[in-house]
Amino acid sequence: MKGLAILGATGSVGASTLDVVARHPDRFRVVALGAQRSIGRLRELVVRFEPDVVALADPGPAQELAADLARAGARTRVLAGADALTAIATLPEVDFVMAAIVGAAGLPSTLAAARAGKRVMLANKESLVMAGPLLMQAVHEGGATLIPIDSEHNAIFQCLPRAAGACAGVRRVVLTASGGPFRNRPRETLAAVTPEEACAHPVWSMGPKISVDSATLMNKGLEFIEACLLFGLRPDQVDVVLHPQSIVHSLVEYADGSLLAQLGAPDMRTPIACALAWPERIASGVEFLDLVKVARLEFGAPDLERFPCLALGQAAARAGGLVPAAVNAANEVAVEGFLAGRLNFTGIAKVIESVMTRGARGPIGSIDDVLRADREARALAREALP
Repeated sequence: MKGLAILGATGSVGASTLDVVARHPDRFRVVALGAQRSIGRLRELVVRFEPDVVALADPGPAQELAADLARAGARTRVLAGADALTAIATLPEVDFVMAAIVGAAGLPSTLAAARAGKRVMLANKESLVMAGPLLMQAVHEGGATLIPIDSEHNAIFQCLPRAAGACAGVRRVVLTASGGPFRNRPRETLAAVTPEEACAHPVWSMGPKISVDSATLMNKGLEFIEACLLFGLRPDQVDVVLHPQSIVHSLVEYADGSLLAQLGAPDMRTPIACALAWPERIASGVEFLDLVKVARLEFGAPDLERFPCLALGQAAARAGGLVPAAVNAANEVAVEGFLAGRLNFTGIAKVIESVMTRGARGPIGSIDDVLRADREARALAREALP
């Protein structure tokens, strides 16, 4: 029986994780649930899963939740504040940590889980993009196991050999991208895209920030950075191809000409089940893939003029150091501005590019360097908003 802490329990990845966990009550126990501030859904989860502890980064909602649970006679403790998520990620009873807090807010708890030697199931790509060298060092020094949850990186993880030197013989990895909702939309109309249109992903069901990243292909730019860090690859060993069916989740090409791919229905429960059971396999609840029904798999090169955010992510990977942290922060601010109606769709890339040319550079020496670069980039991005 493995104890779980799920950070970002009220989001889509948290919901998928709990769905898989509920199918295997003999293997997993929910020890702790964490969220930023949403208590409605968290209250329901406490009733269903009876965790020992819940954590909310925002103290106000935490007080309300604690009062509700006390009235209901629940035994679950409520922690609140900036360190609450870190506290539950490092509990002795916790074996596995699902790191699914969106954005830079997920970095401290992810680092803490790695230093504590947990199995870190990484769904928070920003932690790796912002502080990749520090996170990988924490994994090594803490004796943690890091398993990516992004479908693309999880696919690569599954296609790599399990022996030491897992990337020996690997020529390149290929990240697939659906292309989002605007893959074929006339380029001259992209400035008029609305938040509602950008959040209507044709394949995946995701939150608004991740949906917008998918529409701009910045998600793939961030994943490009991630792939280099996770698997110890040079940027010239990572490619991106458009694959609208989202059936092939990514591929690994070897020196002997073999190209291994992981295929499956577009459902986050597959990589989550992989991470929970690895090196075993368990049922995830995902529909099995019918290749005859799929019938056709298409691939194409991404148009970097249509998707400049992808090019910016690739450039950040090549620059390394603090540049990815600055790009990530600028993107978060730009997407917030777009969703709030302050910035048009094509303006997202312009804000990121502006910050990239003016933001912090140089190597990462400590977490303070990363947080300082993040703050400076956010300030520059806000200046760049209309």
